Amino acid sequence: MTTIQLTTKIKAPLKTVFDASRNIDVHQQSASKSKEKAIDGITSGLINLNETVTWRGKHFGFYLKHKSRITAMTFYDYFVDEMQKGNFKSFKHEHFFEEENGFTIMRDKLQYETPFGIFGKLFDVLFLKRHLIHFLLERNKILKEVSENAN
Repeated sequence: MTTIQLTTKIKAPLKTVFDASRNIDVHQQSASKSKEKAIDGITSGLINLNETVTWRGKHFGFYLKHKSRITAMTFYDYFVDEMQKGNFKSFKHEHFFEEENGFTIMRDKLQYETPFGIFGKLFDVLFLKRHLIHFLLERNKILKEVSENAN
């Protein structure tokens, strides 16, 4: 299992950042480079506990689908999206939020497993982990811009 952890400091209220991070439209904006679109389930606005979204995006030259469900949510501190169907063996993205000195500290913890045994592990080491880090950093950059400009 691979774990990616990122921390982003955002000068915006906790609720603003929490809502932006579960906003399907903001995610589509941040994932525009991979042409990612919500095609089923919640396809616009805020996603909530037990709701699903299916994404279709171009990664590594292929259009892939990824269905996630929000499996846990505590307003305005935490939520989890987990893959229900897709190309990973497992995929769990935890989102943590806390206020500190006028800033919201947003932490991502992404844990995933690749299929295909040693070949999947090799692909992860050579390409996938770096791709996912870049994807999350771009997402967090857009979340920061949207949240800071909302005030």
